[in-house]
Amino acid sequence: MYPLNRNRRLRSSHAIRALVRETQLSKNDFIVPLFIVEGKNIKKEIISMPDYFQLSINNAEKEVKELWDIGIKAILLFVKIEDNLKDNKGSEAINNNGLMQRAIKSIKNKVPEMLVITDVALDPYSCFGHDGIVENFEVLNDPTLEVLSKMSVSHANSGADFVAPSDMMDGRVLRIRQALEKEGFFNTGIMSYGVKYASSLYGPFRNALDSNPGFGDKKTYQMDYSNSKQALNEVNKDIEEGADIIMVKPGMPYIDILNSLYKKIDVPLAVYQVSGEYSMLKSAASKGFLDYDKVVLEQLFSFKRAGAAMIATYHAKEAVKLLNQIL
Repeated sequence: MYPLNRNRRLRSSHAIRALVRETQLSKNDFIVPLFIVEGKNIKKEIISMPDYFQLSINNAEKEVKELWDIGIKAILLFVKIEDNLKDNKGSEAINNNGLMQRAIKSIKNKVPEMLVITDVALDPYSCFGHDGIVENFEVLNDPTLEVLSKMSVSHANSGADFVAPSDMMDGRVLRIRQALEKEGFFNTGIMSYGVKYASSLYGPFRNALDSNPGFGDKKTYQMDYSNSKQALNEVNKDIEEGADIIMVKPGMPYIDILNSLYKKIDVPLAVYQVSGEYSMLKSAASKGFLDYDKVVLEQLFSFKRAGAAMIATYHAKEAVKLLNQIL
């Protein structure tokens, strides 16, 4: 007897597959990370991240305009600081005429509608390469909070729409929210890296910003990748302290965490498909081991299926072009 219900009927053509598709992915879902450097007319490829670049502010303006024109609505800014400006106090992080602050102002002036999100952590500014102030080879929590809150106010004052604390210090969301409110930045959002694991996939990113830790590792403040229950605890605290969006980082190795949080919390979730994930795909594709375009879309759809409202990814521009081809 032949089956009355044949599941393959709903997979028999592109048209029917599109009609019954549960998960949608669009250009509105992407956040584009950008690496800003000092100088003029600089567009320097990052060796460990093929086809991705460090940009001077004037070239970042052009890039942001191009992103806006293809429909991407959010960027995440990082800066590479000159060594002579690095110290153990985060002094340059709170310089109102610093590289980050100037980049925010220039980009918002060029493309006012673009949602500008800024990284808040001390590792790019630290002579030790750690996310906080160091004393006797220990990263100090509470003194770091003071700098992070000032840094966030400086970004908001420059025009940032959201600040994104990626440092994983305890209590930083509350201190940042209090500082923003005190200075009248009631509408400045916080996208907290609520779940950031001590991953080996950050290597290419750290090379791009010259922010490798000068001693030890970051396991005393970033999460242990063998743990999952801690993620909900971290997230609940950040939400109570005033976080508007929660970030999960990295992406594919922690998609179980993303999906678990999606089922338990109500605030929007972001996921960061990090530099190591990007570089692995680029490397495998260059050797002919996989179809780059197809794998990129497969991974991006998996993040949406798992519950991400938004995806920070270095593949964003390519993904928009691919989506335009299949839709």
